Amino acid sequence: MSTVTIHPSVDAGVSKGDPGFAGGTLRCHCKGDQVEVQVQSNVAHNHACGCTKCWKPGGAAFSVVGVVPRDKLEVTKHAEKLQVVDSNAAIRRHACKECGTHMYGRIENRDHPFHGLDFIHVELSPESGWEEPRFAAFVSSIIEGGGARPEQMEGVRARLNELGLTPYDSLNPPLMDAISTHIAKRNGILQ
Repeated sequence: MSTVTIHPSVDAGVSKGDPGFAGGTLRCHCKGDQVEVQVQSNVAHNHACGCTKCWKPGGAAFSVVGVVPRDKLEVTKHAEKLQVVDSNAAIRRHACKECGTHMYGRIENRDHPFHGLDFIHVELSPESGWEEPRFAAFVSSIIEGGGARPEQMEGVRARLNELGLTPYDSLNPPLMDAISTHIAKRNGILQ
């Protein structure tokens, strides 16, 4: 078994979400004057992500991140505290300037396959019922980010499988198919 902390929300096991859950409020980690983001949708494609860009809680090798429709997300308190972490990244992550918590990630490029979806971390919500993480993406990237050593990766993958989070070194097959379909349509290969 891996000694690597995957993520606090899954280390003790993955809890099933509620398919009828309709959203909630995300809050940054500031003690006062918290940034609040209202989400009027359940999350989709929730997963553990090992990429080096996603925000992770202290000590965790992975983030847990999913997507919601852009029009279902609204910053309702302290928007002035948000700043874009990297304006050159495909996903522009909006983080609190004070505590550093990533509140949501937005894709501005209309040609991107995931344009129209915002990336969120449901652990920032006190409400329960959000869709559970269903797979792990960019697993090898935790080596680059310092979350694990190469010799630990077999144990990390075993633990992810034990949790029911099938590990991939990209996205899962349905999302990779969606990306390829989008590109094929844009290039005139598919109608």
